[in-house]
Amino acid sequence: MRADKQTPTRHWSPLLILVLVAAGAVLSTSMGIRQSLGLFLGPIAYGTGISVATFGLAMAVQNLAWGLGQPFMGALADRFGGRPVVIMGAICFALGLWLMSLGTAFGIFLGGGLLIGLAVAATSHGVLVGIISRIAAPQVRALAVSILAAVGSLGTFVIAPGTQWSLEIFSWPTTLLVLAGLAAAMALLAVAFKTNRDPISQASADRPDAIKAIGQALRHPGYVAMTAAFFACGFQLIFVATHLPNFIAICGLPTSLSANAIALIGVFNAIGTLAAGQFGERYGHKLVLAAIYVLRTLAVASYAFLPVSVESTLMFGAAMGLLWLSVIPPVSALINSMFGATNFGALFGVMFLSHQVGAFLGAYLGGLSFDITGDYAVAWASLVVVGALAAVIQFSMDDRPRDGAPALETG
Repeated sequence: MRADKQTPTRHWSPLLILVLVAAGAVLSTSMGIRQSLGLFLGPIAYGTGISVATFGLAMAVQNLAWGLGQPFMGALADRFGGRPVVIMGAICFALGLWLMSLGTAFGIFLGGGLLIGLAVAATSHGVLVGIISRIAAPQVRALAVSILAAVGSLGTFVIAPGTQWSLEIFSWPTTLLVLAGLAAAMALLAVAFKTNRDPISQASADRPDAIKAIGQALRHPGYVAMTAAFFACGFQLIFVATHLPNFIAICGLPTSLSANAIALIGVFNAIGTLAAGQFGERYGHKLVLAAIYVLRTLAVASYAFLPVSVESTLMFGAAMGLLWLSVIPPVSALINSMFGATNFGALFGVMFLSHQVGAFLGAYLGGLSFDITGDYAVAWASLVVVGALAAVIQFSMDDRPRDGAPALETG
């Protein structure tokens, strides 16, 4: 009995802990900066004359580049390891923020759109969860992924208020340059990641084959359903990340409330992500994922169509935080259980492309609807409809491994 109780602790090797800390720091920095970019909408729009729709389109391009780049970044990490991919992402991130600081439409689209989109693809979940999934033993994999996703959100709690403070004290170009330096520091953390896969694992397990794995996954109805539902996740979250600051401003609320709401998203996301992982292990990852879509949609509807106040905004930030990246543990667990961890980066990347198509439309159509109608009512209603459809699709998915898929890993 005693030996059984001690067995799980042996799976937490020093290597896993080191990589988990480094991956958490990279994810926290990447997501913290990305989630704070909406704070620049007002300063850039009013300081340069660039319209809200133009900024929204640039953020939409960013999310589309993130989505299109994710399968390739994931496949590169599967094949060559996380170190070169994360270093490349850190460089692109810093360069993109520098181009944004120039205050031109070209800099906003190339830097804030294309380069930061590719950078986030290289420094976010599709690459980092894959690294953890291949190192962690199956017995602790779900918990390790939950910890990574939870810790990765804490950067928003620090970076968003810090960005708002810098915008109030310094100029917005200076603030972007400070963030560029922070992004470049992610390259130092990449030292903890391997440059290639473990030779022992490479010899004893299936070698990465992204094209074959993707073809197999696209024949799995459950994977297709989960991919379709993931569209709503991007549509909802990136609309909020991009347009919530402007929505708060037109409601006549203090500008500092935007940073506080984003910070709450970061704090409560850590709680929600850990809870989602534990609930998934107990009640089933498919059911938990469907519940997240339902609850998130209810939170959006309650906030958007009831009187908006400081209190309701903070409550909305907390509620969205609980449901923000809590999809990552169940999604990761479902991919690993259906197909194994060997090609996780490529498979997550293809599914994430759907997420980012939704993100593109959420960011762009949100700005377009505002420019046409003068408010966000149509956009908020769209978030509710899309979220409800995603919940139905997710709940009905078939999460069983299919014939011909890699055998489910056991410890």
